Amino acid sequence: MNRLFFQPHQAGLSKVQAAEYTLRNINPDVLFEVHNYNITTVENFQHFMDRISNGGLEEGKPVDLVLSCVDNFEARMAINTACNELGQTWMESGVSENAVSGHIQLIIPGESACFACAPPLVVAANIDEKTLKREGVCAASLPTTMGVVAGILVQNVLKFLLNFGTVSFYLGYNAMQDFFPTMSMKPNPQCDDRNCRKQQEEYKKKVAALPKQEAVQEEEEIIHEDNEWGIELVSEVSEEELKNSSGPVPDLPEGITVAYTIPEKQEDSVAEVTVEDSGESLEDLMAKMKNM
Repeated sequence: MNRLFFQPHQAGLSKVQAAEYTLRNINPDVLFEVHNYNITTVENFQHFMDRISNGGLEEGKPVDLVLSCVDNFEARMAINTACNELGQTWMESGVSENAVSGHIQLIIPGESACFACAPPLVVAANIDEKTLKREGVCAASLPTTMGVVAGILVQNVLKFLLNFGTVSFYLGYNAMQDFFPTMSMKPNPQCDDRNCRKQQEEYKKKVAALPKQEAVQEEEEIIHEDNEWGIELVSEVSEEELKNSSGPVPDLPEGITVAYTIPEKQEDSVAEVTVEDSGESLEDLMAKMKNM
């Protein structure tokens, strides 16, 4: 439990109760609502969805954001199902079993890939993850990795809620190489979650209804065309010389240009001057030059 906030005097409390006590001591002005249950059961799942829909700061309004910090795939899929059905934006996070890598992911139903669009192999193959755990062996726990991933998650939350900076749709962390891969993932049109597919259709309609913005090309403003000193720029190359120094522009696809063109070779108008061969050797010519 070294990666959590349990303190010795909290022995016997559940995770959520210990979390509430610790956080309340840090900032007593924050309002907490604690529920200690398994969200994967039918009864608890319905209550979980109800609190997402009506548990905002203003009672009866939905929450602004859901954060997933659970430690198993079954609970992640339950959160994913609820948020897809409600159209609720949420952020998923996790740390690998070897505790040296982790990630965060922003999921906007219909706009970005949900957890079921590209699920881990354990989920895709319908493997019971309980069968993967060896008896007497627990997953590695490295509080530094947990802290880094938690910090990245909260930073992304602040940027999303306060609307500043670039919000990452996916940001990974590899502690072995200090590598932070980032990417954005589009939703899978063949996602197994029907609500995800429904949200994708809704998002397409929303985008299609937006007014199309035409690109307006602004003309460059000429600076200092006239000045009080009567200074003007005059090219040292005439139009004719410039034309002669340029060649034909090849037919290229749209968006591609050439830096320069090769001028065509012009036939030399000067008549060739030939010198008759006198038949003298190089030594004879050198001797004549010395006597001059």
